[in-house]
Amino acid sequence: MKSRAVGLMIGYAADRLLGDPRRFHPVAGFGATAKALEDLLYADSRACGAAHTTLLVGGSVAVGVAAERLAGRPVARAALTALATWAVLGERSLAREAVAVHTHLAAGDLPAARKRLNHLVGRDTADLDGSEVARAVVESVAENTSDAVVAPLVWGALCGVPGLLGYRAANTLDAMVGHHNARYENFGWAPARLDDLLNLPGSRLCGLLVLVAAPSRSVAAARAWRRDAAGHPSPNAGVVEAAFAGSLGIRLGGTNRYYGHRIEHRAALGDGRSARPEDIIRAADLAGRVGLGAVAVATLIPSRGGLLRRPRRPLG
Repeated sequence: MKSRAVGLMIGYAADRLLGDPRRFHPVAGFGATAKALEDLLYADSRACGAAHTTLLVGGSVAVGVAAERLAGRPVARAALTALATWAVLGERSLAREAVAVHTHLAAGDLPAARKRLNHLVGRDTADLDGSEVARAVVESVAENTSDAVVAPLVWGALCGVPGLLGYRAANTLDAMVGHHNARYENFGWAPARLDDLLNLPGSRLCGLLVLVAAPSRSVAAARAWRRDAAGHPSPNAGVVEAAFAGSLGIRLGGTNRYYGHRIEHRAALGDGRSARPEDIIRAADLAGRVGLGAVAVATLIPSRGGLLRRPRRPLG
């Protein structure tokens, strides 16, 4: 189990230092495979969406199990875990995109900030003012710190490479088809619900790590979490966005307009002022501290025995 902890630490460090692989990213390959399978299986039904999800997530877990068995020696297993961790984490890329939006806002180039914001969110950014752009970035940083950093580390610690690959497969499918629109309302139901389930432990750990990462604001963060999280449409994003809002002393939530003319009115998270461009950098710094806390916790879990730990052989 020490090889798993070492692999998680190395993979986390690689993501933090290098970011995502520039070419031949395995997640991009998975996305292409998922799209091809969707073209074969698609029908406007939950059953077809569930079959699509089962094949892709189950296949990813099976690949992880086979890879760990082939790796054999602890050094090879640590290297494999490090490679998988590097591939599935997204902390460096998230920070890079957030800082890029802030740079445009700081330069007074609102159209460029709106355009770059499309790398982070799925909402319509065309008419957002500077404060709304900043709010959208902070919300994305909070949610993706849980989804792309804390949750995969949790599942990697519990289940090793199968956990890393299976979680990332489910999260990617949710991003691809888990939408409220005419095509995916039924077909995307299964991956959306699976992603909600898999993110439950990570989002709660992320919320707790926000309290630890900014102890002077822990009371405000805990209050916002307890009071406001349930008002968010997501059972997981509400936790981390509320905790970030309370920790940063700002107010998140409000009206979001999505492509296709869907409008969503979200409850306020936190009771501070509206977001400002400088809050993007503060949120990115907080996310970085949360990520360090997450990898520290994740490396302790394997020492206690993960969910897929092999049973010891009896003595004698």
